[in-house]
Amino acid sequence: MTEHTEDRGHRKDQISESKNSAERKGRGKPKQGEAHYLTKPFPFAVELGFFAGFIWGAIYLLFYVIHFTIVPLGFLAEPFFKHEFVYSMAGHLTGWLFFIAFSILASVLYTFTIRKLKGPFPGMIYGIFWWLIIFVLVGPKVHMVKPQNELTWDSIITEFCFFLLWGLFIGYTVAMEYTDERKREPEKAGA
Repeated sequence: MTEHTEDRGHRKDQISESKNSAERKGRGKPKQGEAHYLTKPFPFAVELGFFAGFIWGAIYLLFYVIHFTIVPLGFLAEPFFKHEFVYSMAGHLTGWLFFIAFSILASVLYTFTIRKLKGPFPGMIYGIFWWLIIFVLVGPKVHMVKPQNELTWDSIITEFCFFLLWGLFIGYTVAMEYTDERKREPEKAGA
């Protein structure tokens, strides 16, 4: 019986020695940064957009419920539905779905155009860009939102900050996925 257990221990030592020699020769486990894992942009952008719309849509709904803003979550659905519907519970849920779809579109657009930019600032600028389009340029003209002079200061500040953070969420997530510098660092210091 002791011969059998000694034999197993001897085999384990041989296996670990062969692994170590294979790693020394470069055939073993790849070091961090050597393995190139490419994220497919379209599925990544759709998934990111869905979660951006879902999470930030819930936050927006909370802002509306606690009266930080007078603009309902269904503001994106306003051109397609009656005004009264947008203020109902079904309108809020429909607006949430519209916001998810809008976030998917915005995420795909960001991923395919400026995904290589690093840091948080491109995403923040991207969110401000969408705020300008929706609340200043296009939104009031298509009666999606009221003009700036008819909104309260609380609403204007809340909407601006909301879109800034929403853009930061999308932009920084994309930046971390496609410009991650940790992939280039060695696995151990001195290696």
